[in-house]
Amino acid sequence: MGFGVFIHRSDSIYDDSPAEQYQFPSQYLGRVQACVGDWIIYYEPRKVAATRGYFAVAKVDRVIPDPKAPGMHLALIDPGSYLDFINPVPFTGPEGVIERGVLNDEGRISGRAQAAVRPISVADFNRIVSIGLDEDEPELPRTEEWGATLPAAGFENGAQAPFLFEQERDRVTQLSSRIVRDRLFRRLVLQAYDKRCAITGLKLINGGGRAEVDAAHIRPVEASGPDILTNGIALSGTAHWMFDRGLISLSDELNILVSRQVNDPESIWGLINKTGMAIVPSRPFERPHPHFLRWHRENCFKH
Repeated sequence: MGFGVFIHRSDSIYDDSPAEQYQFPSQYLGRVQACVGDWIIYYEPRKVAATRGYFAVAKVDRVIPDPKAPGMHLALIDPGSYLDFINPVPFTGPEGVIERGVLNDEGRISGRAQAAVRPISVADFNRIVSIGLDEDEPELPRTEEWGATLPAAGFENGAQAPFLFEQERDRVTQLSSRIVRDRLFRRLVLQAYDKRCAITGLKLINGGGRAEVDAAHIRPVEASGPDILTNGIALSGTAHWMFDRGLISLSDELNILVSRQVNDPESIWGLINKTGMAIVPSRPFERPHPHFLRWHRENCFKH
């Protein structure tokens, strides 16, 4: 087992779904197999317009031949392991190249940087993940979001420990922590939606500077929904309640759908922003993916 980097473009010609599978040709089979059971970092190359750089982390579950494409293979991602970075990490930072393993003995970028799949050192992995998940302005969850669970170490008295791996902790344990993942997912979704409810259009900030909006999973975690931005949507409390109970949903074109089973449709339509469409991020790769929207309509929405 070992850490790796998988190159993925938002306009990829491959049959990729970063939270679920990564398609690759047989020439990379050995390198991908070396990552089975361990974590990889997704990277979008610099030649892509508005590149995200290193943008996510995931764990490889197994590798299989692609049943639909001879000569191709699929790296299947361990369900629930994918996690978007809240800070896209550029290839080059203030102190030079972030992934030091792509440098040759003279300190120049080598051909390794062009490889679609490549191993990465523990030091490089830790450096990239630490930057990608650094919470410099933490979004504390509401009190009720903790439920009856006691705060984890570092959260006593309302204080939040920064997600910097300077602490003597196992990085993999942190990446798998539901508390940490929920907090980071909320931060990511609120960033993308500018803290505005996609249904009502309202952007409400309380006296403490906290956004009164939730980060909702379109396909819930309990139903194997991944912590990927395209499976997230920012919703006010009432809109979130209706969405989870199937009273509202979205079409693939992001039109807001209202169930015929609601007892007060006029009031619900009165809450919806005047366009009748969800207000989503401008960048396509941040918007709800039709794959997850279809799941919600087929499994939650009350037609």
